[in-house]
Amino acid sequence: MEDPIVAVDVGTTKVCTLVGELNEESELRIVGIGISPSRGLRKGIVLDIEEATEAIALSVKKAEQISGYEIDSAYVGIAGAHISAVNSRGVAAISRGDRSIVRDDIDRAMQAASAIAIPHNRELLHVIPRGYIVDGQDGVRNPLGLQGIRLEVEAHIVTGASTCIQNLVRCVKGAGVDVVDLVVQPIAAGEAVLTKAEKELGVAVVDIGGGTTDIAVFIDGGVWYTVVLPVGGDHLTHDLAVGLQTPFTAAEMLKVRYGHTMPDTVEPDETIDANSFGDNSHRSVSRRRLTEIIRIRSEEILELILREIKRSGYDGLLPGGMVLCGGTAELAGIKELGREVLGLPVRVGTPRDVQGLVESVKDPAHACGVGLLLWGLRNTRDGSREGSHPGQGVLGHLRHWLSVFSPG
Repeated sequence: MEDPIVAVDVGTTKVCTLVGELNEESELRIVGIGISPSRGLRKGIVLDIEEATEAIALSVKKAEQISGYEIDSAYVGIAGAHISAVNSRGVAAISRGDRSIVRDDIDRAMQAASAIAIPHNRELLHVIPRGYIVDGQDGVRNPLGLQGIRLEVEAHIVTGASTCIQNLVRCVKGAGVDVVDLVVQPIAAGEAVLTKAEKELGVAVVDIGGGTTDIAVFIDGGVWYTVVLPVGGDHLTHDLAVGLQTPFTAAEMLKVRYGHTMPDTVEPDETIDANSFGDNSHRSVSRRRLTEIIRIRSEEILELILREIKRSGYDGLLPGGMVLCGGTAELAGIKELGREVLGLPVRVGTPRDVQGLVESVKDPAHACGVGLLLWGLRNTRDGSREGSHPGQGVLGHLRHWLSVFSPG
C-alpha cells in the first residue's frame, strides 16, 4: 500500500491519531501513534474551534514523528448526544426479463430506504444495509445475481446535527488533515473489539469515554441500533472531586490509580496520600470512600445503558451480552458490576487483528482508534478509499456504504 491509513479519534479527554499500513501478510500494522490532551470539547461536541484544532494538530504531529509519514487525510470518529438513528425499509421492483438482481437494483432499494424526512439542520452520516429480502425470503446477505421480482432492504440510518458535524470537520481540516470519512464512534469500536460470531449472535458494544457513552447493537452481523449518551468517565471524576474535596486533576489520578467499583474488596482503613496526586492540602483520603463514590456513579451509568438497551427493544436478542470499551472500561471491577446491574454476559473489549505497536493500543481506550483503521482498511480493499465526505449527498453515501457492507 503506497499510502498509510490514518485514524483520528477526537474524544472529550484525549485526541489519538493512529497510522497504519499493510504488512507482507496483508495484515494491519500500526506504525505511528500520537496522543494529546483534548481541549475545546465537551461531551463529544466542539465548543472552541481554536483549542480543538490545536489539540488535533498536536496529536497528528506526534503520530507523524513516530511513523515517518506525512499525514494529509484521515478517518475521523464522531460522537455526541446529537447522534440519532432510525431503521428504514426500501423496495425496488426487478423489471428486466431475466429477473436477475444487479447493483442498480440494490442502489434503488437503498435510495428508497433513505427517503425519510431528515430535518434541514441534520446531516446523513451512515446508511448501512442490515439485510435484504428477495420475494419475501429474508436473511439474504448479498442479493447480487439472485433471481427475483421484488427486492427489499432493511437499512440503519444514522444522522447528526449539521453544525456539530461541520465544526468537527473544520477543526480537523484546520489541523491540515482532510476528512476521508466520519464514522460514529461505537460502530468504529465494534470493528476493533467484536468477533464476527458475536455480531451474528447479537451483542452490544458500549464505549464509555470521558464525556459520552456510545452504544451500538449488532444482530445478524449488522448494526441495528445506535445511540450516544451524554455521560462518561469525567462524571466519576467530578463526583470524586466533590466528595473527596480534591482538585479535578488529582481526582482523575486517584480514580485511575486506586479506583474500583467493588468497595467490599478494599480494606476499610486503607488510606491514600492525596498530596502525591496534586492535592496540596497535605491530607489522606479513604480508599473505601473513593470506591463507594465510583460504585454509585458507575451503577448510574450502567443503569442508563440498560434503559437504552431496553428502549431499543433488542434486550432479549443479545445472547452475546455486552462488550465494554473506552477509558472507563479499564476501571477495576467494571466487568463484574456490569454483569450484576445488566444481567447480561459482560466482557472488556480490547483491539484485535492488529500488528506493530500493539502494546501502545492494546487497552480498551483505543478501541475506537483501531476500529477506524480497520474501517479504512476495509474501504481500501473494497476500492473505495475516497470515502464518504460530509456533505456529498445521499447518493454518494449509498454508494459508499454499499461498497463497504455488501460483499461481492
